[in-house]
Amino acid sequence: MEEIERGRLLRLRAEMRLPGLAWLVDGDVANNQLNWQWVAGTGTDSRPNRVLNPVTRARRYDPDGTYVRRWVPELEGLDAPAAHEPWKLPGPDRAALGYPDPVVGLTEGLDRFRRARDRRG
Repeated sequence: MEEIERGRLLRLRAEMRLPGLAWLVDGDVANNQLNWQWVAGTGTDSRPNRVLNPVTRARRYDPDGTYVRRWVPELEGLDAPAAHEPWKLPGPDRAALGYPDPVVGLTEGLDRFRRARDRRG
């Protein structure tokens, strides 16, 4: 499954760079919405208990941090390890970047998910 996902991401990345390609005007609202839900981890999934670690995926698919620094300009001056985990920077360094404090940590979020899943039965 991950190989298929990686292939789709690479294809989309290449298509986005083609000048004049109207790649988001297909008008299929249902398909687009469900795809974004799947990408966000909130849609229907054949493996509903799967939890993807964003840091692991960032290190694997964006090892030099180019993607994250492009879309989070506050991280522009950081090297890849720091750009992938800016919440680990000391408070004053993070504040100087204008990067907010975490709302919830990855470990705490995973623990919450597991507790909620286990309560469902």
